[in-house]
Amino acid sequence: MNQLVHSAKSTPAEAPTAREAGRTNDPARTMAEILQVATHEFADKGLSGARIDAIAAATRTSKRMIYYYFGSKDSLYLAVLEEAYRRMRTIESDLHLDDLAPVAALKRLVEFTYDHHRDNEDFIRLVMNENIQRGDYLRQSSNIQELNSNAIRSVQAVYDRGVVQGDFRPGLDPVDIHSAISAFTFFNVSNRHTFGVIFQDRNSPDKANTLKREHVVELILRFVSHSISA
Repeated sequence: MNQLVHSAKSTPAEAPTAREAGRTNDPARTMAEILQVATHEFADKGLSGARIDAIAAATRTSKRMIYYYFGSKDSLYLAVLEEAYRRMRTIESDLHLDDLAPVAALKRLVEFTYDHHRDNEDFIRLVMNENIQRGDYLRQSSNIQELNSNAIRSVQAVYDRGVVQGDFRPGLDPVDIHSAISAFTFFNVSNRHTFGVIFQDRNSPDKANTLKREHVVELILRFVSHSISA
């Protein structure tokens, strides 16, 4: 395990007091609430700017209980990253891509990824912040590789079926396909504000539309296909 480059000071993980413990008899629910609030705090302010006090104030817990459940600010940050990826991959696994023809399956995957990123700006900001950290925290995760390996296997299965059926051109790497999907759908959100300032007619006050959904689908389909219309 790599040493954390930007280590936050840990508070001893003391057991909650009787008064604190009386606030909840559902640790799983409490931890889920902490993760939800912490996700927005880290996404909005980054690792260095996020405050455990602010997270505690926005939940039904205390700072002591947060440290009891997660151990440290660093550990909470990593748990937030893992949960963000886990949620996305869990929903992704329910798309039933194997039940669809290859072109329809890839189209559904691209549309899902576009919608997920557009509707979960905190996820994009978390990933952007972790890239600022050069991936140092995510690298310490014990399960992030397996979570994302499932996504690559899903792309591989759709692509292989498409090649066999003559819909997709051979010779592509599933990681490259996944990267292309991520690039277009990520950019749509990550650059929405700067793009909106530069090209004012493309700015949306509600949700990102730097790249149109149907255009992203067409770009990916044209990338993998011999010749096809979205």
